[in-house]
Amino acid sequence: MGTGRHLVSILAVSLRWRKLPPTRCSPCKVPYMRYGHTAVLIDDIIYIWGGRNDTEGACNVLYIFHTGTEQWMAPSVSGDIPGARDGHSACVLDRNMYIFGGFEQLADCFSNDIHKLDTRSMCWSLVRAKGAPARWRDFHSATVIGSKMYIFGGRADRSGPYHSNNEIYCNRIRVFDLLTETWLDAPQTTPPPEGRRSHSAFAYRGELYVFGGYNARLNRHFQDLWKYTAVTGRWQRVDVQGKGPCARRRQCCCIVGDKILLFGGTSPSQDQDLQDEFYLMDHSDLYILDFSPSLKTLCKLAVLQYSLDQSCLPHDIRWELSAMTTNSNISRPLLSSHG
Repeated sequence: MGTGRHLVSILAVSLRWRKLPPTRCSPCKVPYMRYGHTAVLIDDIIYIWGGRNDTEGACNVLYIFHTGTEQWMAPSVSGDIPGARDGHSACVLDRNMYIFGGFEQLADCFSNDIHKLDTRSMCWSLVRAKGAPARWRDFHSATVIGSKMYIFGGRADRSGPYHSNNEIYCNRIRVFDLLTETWLDAPQTTPPPEGRRSHSAFAYRGELYVFGGYNARLNRHFQDLWKYTAVTGRWQRVDVQGKGPCARRRQCCCIVGDKILLFGGTSPSQDQDLQDEFYLMDHSDLYILDFSPSLKTLCKLAVLQYSLDQSCLPHDIRWELSAMTTNSNISRPLLSSHG
């Protein structure tokens, strides 16, 4: 997504956006506008690290946001602080945040290092990884399943860590055991999806899911959903019911119970040649993938699918149907009878 400094939250029950009040913190405690950063949640604190914008450059300052008090902080950290970068990944195991890859600003190259932040001591350390490391890359995904970090996709270069406009998009899974700090080979017993960057990845019930993304060599945006089963090494394309998101990249996904909330992203502009990468449009739409829909949800979908009469339905059901079909732009709240 593009740069931004405002903070908004989505209410999982009403599916409406709420803009948080202006921060009362000093400006130095609030991250400047950026893209290519990461955000992870540990308990009730969001940890934001890295990213860049075209004015300030890349950043390696850690910022945290307390969801309870709705306050920003820039806590003091120690140890081997990673260099400023964007396009890296971040994931969490046992209150440790792991940073992998990205494009380092000072070195002007892709990275394949792993750094760990112990959020109890607020100390950074460079992980001395064993085994053959994953290739240097940025805008990949890293997803924790059990005690292992699964790396998929991203942009790399055939010549090594330096960008020479000879991009490659790997579609092989690489696995890092976070307990033994060792790189492992992952089985792939079926053909994988196309290599891509700026996609979304998440774990659900022990399996890895990948959605969307972009491949510059193919000049193609994706809207496919794939599932990887680590035990068998099997990739499977998932057929999803309902009207899903259009092909896009840079969207964000988060899991709430049995639901995946997908917000935003970037697609080729409908007003321009679809082959031109530089004419893009940003989305502010919200989609939900429900892995375990209730009977109530299935009934509401049937009402919408078959355009059934809603006048005899209870008011709260009609409001929920309205919420499901009304554009949930951040600047356009939908009021309910519950206040």
